[in-house]
Parts: sequence; structure tokens; C-alpha cells
Amino acid sequence: MMAGWSSAAHGTAVMRTPRATSWTLWLLADASHTPRTLLFLSLAALLGGIAVAVGETHALIISISLLACIFILLDFRIGVVLLIIVMPVSASALFPHAIGGITGLNPLNLLLLGTLGSCVMHRSVAGDAGPLVAPPLIWRYILPMVVAALLGAGHVGAIPAYFQAAGLINYDSSASYLRDLLIKPLFMVLFAVLVGAAMVRTKRLEQLLLPMLLSVWLMGLMTIVFVVLSGASLSELASSQSRGFFSPLGMHANDLGRCYAIAYALMLFTFAASDNYRLRMLLLASMGMVVLALLLTFSRGAFLGFVVVNVLYLISRRRIISLLAGGMVLAGLVLLLPDAVFDRIATGWDGGLNAISAGRVDTIWLPLLPELWSSPLFGNGLGSILWSKAMRAGSILQVTHPHNAYLQVLLDMGFLGLLLVGAYFTHVWKKFRALSRNQALDPLRRGFYEGAAVGLLAFLISAVAGSSLLPVSEQCFLWLAIGMMYGESTAQTGKTDA
Repeated sequence: MMAGWSSAAHGTAVMRTPRATSWTLWLLADASHTPRTLLFLSLAALLGGIAVAVGETHALIISISLLACIFILLDFRIGVVLLIIVMPVSASALFPHAIGGITGLNPLNLLLLGTLGSCVMHRSVAGDAGPLVAPPLIWRYILPMVVAALLGAGHVGAIPAYFQAAGLINYDSSASYLRDLLIKPLFMVLFAVLVGAAMVRTKRLEQLLLPMLLSVWLMGLMTIVFVVLSGASLSELASSQSRGFFSPLGMHANDLGRCYAIAYALMLFTFAASDNYRLRMLLLASMGMVVLALLLTFSRGAFLGFVVVNVLYLISRRRIISLLAGGMVLAGLVLLLPDAVFDRIATGWDGGLNAISAGRVDTIWLPLLPELWSSPLFGNGLGSILWSKAMRAGSILQVTHPHNAYLQVLLDMGFLGLLLVGAYFTHVWKKFRALSRNQALDPLRRGFYEGAAVGLLAFLISAVAGSSLLPVSEQCFLWLAIGMMYGESTAQTGKTDA
């Protein structure tokens, strides 16, 4: 920020450095920036007036987005805060995905690009010499995705027409295929990179933690309010026929549940490490809300992840009192759970493995196994289930993914791809663990990264029955933690770790 002018007690103008205010509000909070603030507020009024005059909601959205980008140019960390808030909800149908019918023109993309441009500019001015993207992220994660996307781009014409007619996919050419299966997922990675760049310049964890909690509340209340307004009973929500209940929100129940489980892990361990009463109360309230939202998804994968997080938490405490207290809380929670939850958990257990997996074994996984040998080393390209022999022969369910994250990587990226992606998440987990044990960090940060390590493990376990090891919406809080981890490591060592 530019130095500002202020008047001394005797009335003489002297030069001073702007005081250290919370950087998310510095533009409005620091009186030394009053002229600049008035300029931007005037611009906001002008853009808003134009939008109202035009009478278009899209014009208003564009004006707000452009105004945000102006503020972001002054400090890219403002954009990172906004991204933390909107990234999770951007996958829902409540968020505008196109403005004026123009594909790709939406507030999230404008925010991402504006923040990236500002970040690059600020790093250049500051003379930051380290790489913006960590090498392991490039070579073990991004590169295999790019190769798999290029392998699959030529197979779009072999996809049965049903998928596009039913609206299950939105691409019909190699270019639109690369847009949807490569570029859009990599925006999640870009989000993490920008968070990492902001984390390097962040002194207090709360500056990123509080926006995350706001995002958690938006995500959780979205589910809770939707269920309340629908009037659906718990037994209806628990039914195996209601897995698409949240489709009007643009998200699947399993996706929402896994997202909540990761957020819960981050908050639980941060809560345990905090000694700030108000922050602990906020975290406790947030955990209660997100657990309710998780239960309402009736996602067995999310239930599994939730159990894994709590079991690992109790094991990590290593104190009899903590184990007893935690066990009593969990026992009380079990007693309070409605019967519908146990009915959902017990679904299929009397019918064998195929019934437990909701038919995945016989109708998806086994028919796809021969596809692994079509290209065992490099795979068949991203989304290869769509043009697989089993799909074209009609011997599997008409689904867009194999409902197993590891099988998906094997099909799309081969054994080499699974090895690289597995090595990447191993690297991430080790970094989380190292930071959680780093005594140079304050307890709050160590607790957050311990929760991130546990959340990652819980996600990888639940991914056996769904989701993806490639970037998807339910991983938003995981990628937030990954970005913070890279930024923390850079701040600690002075360079991006390999």
C-alpha cells in the first residue's frame, strides 16, 4: 500500500506509513485512504446506477464483479478472502454460472482471473523469486491430468448421445471437453495456489479461518434450509431412492456430505488447539451446524468419513480423560440419532457386497475391469467410462463416473497416473503432519494442519465408494488447506518446498 499523509498535532502535514489494520478491510478502515475510498465508492454507485438503468440482473452482477476486481488489484488477498467464501457454494445451482448466456463468464471466473493477475503483479513488484506453483503439484498432479485430457480429447465422438441429451455432460467437441474436464477442475488448483500466495503474507490464521467459517455456514445452511422448505421427512431423505434429492441445488447428497466431513475435521482439531474462548464458541457452533447438515445428506460415505475423523481425533489425544470424554459425547450422539440414520447405515448389509455398495460391484465395477488393460500404463483419458466398451454395449449403468475414485484414476490415467497422484497426496499428507508437529508454529496453526491431515485420510477412505482424486467441488476445503500448507511452508523456509 502507498504511504499516506496525516496531520501532526501542530497542523503540519507529515509522511507516515499506514497502520497495520486487518487487510481484508484496510481500504475502508484506514482514514489515510479516504480519497481513494470515496473514488471507489463513487465508481460503485456509478456502476450500480448503470445496472439499475439497464434493468438487468446480469449487469448488476458484472458491475459488482468488476468493482471487486478493482479492490483486488490493490491487494490480491482481498480476492483470496472472497474466493474462500464463494468457492464452495459456486458449485451449487444458487450461484450464477453464466452471465448473459456467455459460457465461462461468471463471477467466480472473473474473481479467479482478477486475483491471479493481481497476485502476479504484487509478486513482481515485491521481487518474489520463488515459484508460484510447487513442483510436486505440477509434476505429480497437474501433468498427469493434462496428459490424460489430451488422450481423451479425441474420443468425444464415441460418447453415446444419451449423456448429452439427458444433460449429464455439456461438451460435444474436443475443445469443450478440455474446458469441462481439464480447465474447470484446474480452477480448484488455482484457488489453492492463490491461497498459498496469500498465506505467505498472512500473520494470523484467523484472517483465512474466519472466511472459511463463513463459507461453511453458507454451505451448511444451504442444505438445512433446503430440507426444511421441502417438507421431506427423515425416512424419505434416508431412502436409497432419494440420492438425487439435492439435485435442485446442483449437487449430490454424497458430494455435500464429503465436503462437510472435511470441514468438520478442520474445525474439530482447530477447536481443540485454540485457547480463545470466542473462537472456540464459534467453532463449536459451526461444528454443530455442519454435523446436522452432514446427517441430513444421509450419505454413507460421509458417515464413514465423519466416524474416521472422530476416531482419529480420540486416538490422537492419547489421554484417558480425553478418550473417556470423547467416548461419552459420541455415545450420547448415537443415542440421540433418529432411527432413519441407522436404517440408512444398515442398507444392504443383509444382501452381500453388491447390495452394500448400492449395486456398484455388479453394475459398474466388474464390467469396467477389462477396460484397465486397454491402456494399463497411461489410461484411456479423462472421463473414459463414457466411451468404454461396457458403456457402448449397455452392460453397465449409464453413469458419468465409476463411483470409485481409485478405479476412475486407473481407467483414465493408468497405473502410472495412480502412482503419481498417490505420491502427490502422500506428499500433501506428510507436509500436513510436519506442520502439525512444527513447534515454531502457534498451537492454532498446528491444530489446523493436524485436522487437515485427518480430513485428507477420511476423504481418501470414503473415496472408495465415490468422488474423485482429481479436483471436484466437494474438495474445496481440502484444497484450501493444501494452499495454506504451501504458503506456510514457504513462509517457514523462504522458498516453495519440492
